[in-house]
Amino acid sequence: MIPEVETALLRLHSRRSEWLKVSTEARIDYLKRCMAGVMEVAEEWAIEACKAKGTESAGEEWLTGAVPTLMMLRAIVRTLEGRSTKIENGIARVFPDHLLDRLLWLGFRGEVWVDRASTVKHDRSAISLVLGAGNVGSTAPLDALHKLFAENQVVLLKMNPVNDYVGKFLEQAFEPLITDGFLQIVYGGTDVGSYLCQHPKIDSIHVTGSHHTYYAIANSCSKPITSELGCVTPVLIVPGNWSESDLKFQARHVASMVVHNASFNCVAAKVIVTAKGWKLRDRFLDLLRQEFAKIPNRKAYYPGAQERYQAFLDRYPQAEIFGTRTQNIVPWTFIPEIQDHYALQTEAFCGVLAEVSLEATSAEEFLDRAVPFCNEKIWGNLSCVILTKTPVEKAIRDLNYGAIGVNVWTGVIYALPDLAWGAYPENEHNDIQSGQGFVHNAYFLDRPLKSVLYAPFRIRPTPFWFADHHNLLQFAKRAAELQISPTWSKFVQVIFAAVRG
Repeated sequence: MIPEVETALLRLHSRRSEWLKVSTEARIDYLKRCMAGVMEVAEEWAIEACKAKGTESAGEEWLTGAVPTLMMLRAIVRTLEGRSTKIENGIARVFPDHLLDRLLWLGFRGEVWVDRASTVKHDRSAISLVLGAGNVGSTAPLDALHKLFAENQVVLLKMNPVNDYVGKFLEQAFEPLITDGFLQIVYGGTDVGSYLCQHPKIDSIHVTGSHHTYYAIANSCSKPITSELGCVTPVLIVPGNWSESDLKFQARHVASMVVHNASFNCVAAKVIVTAKGWKLRDRFLDLLRQEFAKIPNRKAYYPGAQERYQAFLDRYPQAEIFGTRTQNIVPWTFIPEIQDHYALQTEAFCGVLAEVSLEATSAEEFLDRAVPFCNEKIWGNLSCVILTKTPVEKAIRDLNYGAIGVNVWTGVIYALPDLAWGAYPENEHNDIQSGQGFVHNAYFLDRPLKSVLYAPFRIRPTPFWFADHHNLLQFAKRAAELQISPTWSKFVQVIFAAVRG
């Protein structure tokens, strides 16, 4: 394996300066050819992922693999073609920015808060090592594309052993960049990763993984490292006058935030924060339990899930289990009214959701307590969700999270490339939390602080990330085709598939 790695590095090293000379027109051509390549492999990519994860949800795999990759490619093309956004009072309103998206995402609004309105110049030739994530198929290509086009570095992408099967599809899809020596893909375990992190030809490192992985890397080399390291994602249930249908919808929403991708997401909901004095709290929790009981359990495909799950069961005898635990299954599990900090400080990375309640009755009182609680008591600062019928401007300003979803799961922020993706930028090496630096960020904005996505309290039709979507595969395929050919006819097909969900 090492000789193959050395060959890839030599190829990149010989071409790293040439990448800086590639014209905007040529870069657009690379991106469009790669879009065609992604579409060619999309179906087989989803099928292979389903086999590996033991799921039949091919639509979910399209929407976590090929579709966000196509969206990133399309978004960078549009940036290189000259689109821009105004930054007013430190906020760039980036989504939606064209008519089709405004109609497709009715009522949604996305913005990136930035530290200053300036543009970074990346004009030094360099090789970036991207250590791919093992859970979501699009993460590795999205990270690689950011390094290539936003930071101007050629990329050595090392696939994660958990999903290294994705590599063959990326090799085919990104063949133009690989053939010309600007991207190389390699494979291997921790031995190869360690070898590469310390290699003198590697100039920078980007890793998506755990904080344990980060420290293993950072303590063995002195290279610049950007990272996305997970989070105990809180969901703030802001008390209000919710109808019974409101309660049912948001119970479906929260349950879906947990079970998506078998809960092996860095943005999976891990703790709901409720108000003790909210008169509808018990009803909401009962409906949430009903949702977990409806959703079939899934294979716990990610290594270490059983051990992490057992640690939570040992800690919380009140855990409520929905389904049957087997050697291959971690059932959905709800832990109400936790009294300690273990579930707040430990990312389960399996199908566990905890609940903590704060002394509050009104929305204002709840947010005054919940915001500092999340900032100070819950581990990680990548992702936070607020479900509310009342304005939350002050909470958004004060929450120290890199991605904040208002009435929408933050997994959608991950998928929308115009928004920046990463931890809130104040983490130090000795307390790295969710990491340092941002990726995606297809507008190439300098110094992002946080991305905020607003949605209607009740999203219609059924959101594509809901576990009970009835037409997900067709919707996913139509969404992919819309990226390839953003026409009115393709748009209509997406809407038709969506309303059948």
